[in-house]
Amino acid sequence: MQSIKHEYVEVNGIKLHVAKQGNGKKLVILLHGWPEFWYSWRYQIPVLAEKFTVFAPDMRGFNLSDKPLGIANYKADVVASDIAELIKKSGFEKAYIVGHDWGGAISWVFATMYPELTEKLVVCNCPHPKIMLKSFKTNPSQIIKSWYIFLHQIPLLPEIIYQFSLEKIFKKTFRGWMYNKENFTDEDLKAFVKAYKQEGALTGSINYYRAMMQTKPNLQIFNNKIKAPTLLIWGEGDRALGKELTYGTEKYVDAPYEVKYIERCSHWTQNDCPEEVNKFLLDFLK
Repeated sequence: MQSIKHEYVEVNGIKLHVAKQGNGKKLVILLHGWPEFWYSWRYQIPVLAEKFTVFAPDMRGFNLSDKPLGIANYKADVVASDIAELIKKSGFEKAYIVGHDWGGAISWVFATMYPELTEKLVVCNCPHPKIMLKSFKTNPSQIIKSWYIFLHQIPLLPEIIYQFSLEKIFKKTFRGWMYNKENFTDEDLKAFVKAYKQEGALTGSINYYRAMMQTKPNLQIFNNKIKAPTLLIWGEGDRALGKELTYGTEKYVDAPYEVKYIERCSHWTQNDCPEEVNKFLLDFLK
């Protein structure tokens, strides 16, 4: 099988860096979270590439992709439109959309905006946006867990904190949270630190949180139900997002829906428990 190729694709006037592998007749797009980049799918790309064509982009603002200035450029519907353009330029009519964390949020939005481009939807450890928004009003425990979201609203301060403590942060939040710590090696640590030392990567990636809280959302998007078959995969040991955020998700999906829980698994689902995640993906996408 061919090795991973790295290419740049122009979408919406910016360039996305995309890791590609496989020659399958169906397209799978893997969308990473924060603070991650395409590499967070390293355990999934080669497995999926045996059956599919796999794209794992750095979303705008992250790693090697362009990082346009301005918070409004990081609204979820804007980022989702990048993925729509990526599919249209890929030669495929539609794609299986798989997202984790912020990539999961973009996946929820994408599936509501572009049902014609969404063959199936898989989300790992990211609640439906309406459930997340509701939790800020009704779930004190989740508000406490989401303290970092509010920190990220402060201009420049998070960037200053992170730029001097990248290695420490990744050790503590990735390896420190994971049950299977051997899945985040020293080599992985160096790759993550390097990605966030890219010029503009800290501000670009944090702007997802700022756009979430400081711009007006497209409410029509949130009122549309998901039309594609949907799988929610959830690591029950998530320290950032409570399991209760999965409850009631079926109300927002007008298609076959299922949820798979992984008991000893952290927020970093596809890194912590790659074998389980890969099995769920292959079973669902077949």
